[in-house]
Amino acid sequence: MTRIWLFIFLAEIALTVAALISCLSAEEGQIRALSRGIWIVIILLFSPIGAIAWFVAGREQRPRPGVWRPGAGFPEAERPRQVAPDDDPEFLRRLAKEQKQTADADRELLSKWEMDLRRREDELRKRENPEG
Repeated sequence: MTRIWLFIFLAEIALTVAALISCLSAEEGQIRALSRGIWIVIILLFSPIGAIAWFVAGREQRPRPGVWRPGAGFPEAERPRQVAPDDDPEFLRRLAKEQKQTADADRELLSKWEMDLRRREDELRKRENPEG
């Protein structure tokens, strides 16, 4: 008789632990009827009835149609794909335009610096040699 009670006790503990693990690892969208905290209290206080209630009424048995879950996969035609930057023509056009604008701005700045440098050199020459 003791062995039967020991078996029932261990089965109750295993069921409660399994229900707790299941409840704690379930995503929010998979929990039905009550919040996660209330389910945990029910599982712990009303063992093993709370654990059985969790498996029967608390967790969603099957995924909802039309809702994508991570790891659920996509049909190949609907699979989201990112295009690498060097394969994206719009990105390449934008990059070329930005490079051209940057190069034009750099050339303009360089020409201003050269003109300023020439002006300063002329001023220095005039100071060193005021006669001409």
